[in-house]
Amino acid sequence: MEGRRTIYKEDGLRRKNKLSLLLNNREMRAIGVYCSRYRVKNKSEFMRATIMKAIIKRFDEEYPTLWEESEPTLFNKRVAQ
Repeated sequence: MEGRRTIYKEDGLRRKNKLSLLLNNREMRAIGVYCSRYRVKNKSEFMRATIMKAIIKRFDEEYPTLWEESEPTLFNKRVAQ
């Protein structure tokens, strides 16, 4: 057995892209406290899941529906003459 390697069914699911972010001391301490309090063992997986949840939530909120009434804009307002 090769250890804990994950075999990907699709090559597109393999993580090849790297993302870096900078945190100030308070932010880093808050993440450290959260991870120790809630027993987060893999910070990378935690960050990835948290970021993706926020993105998907935003996409769901902004997705147009058939019954949603659009708000009037400059181009579709009726102007009284």
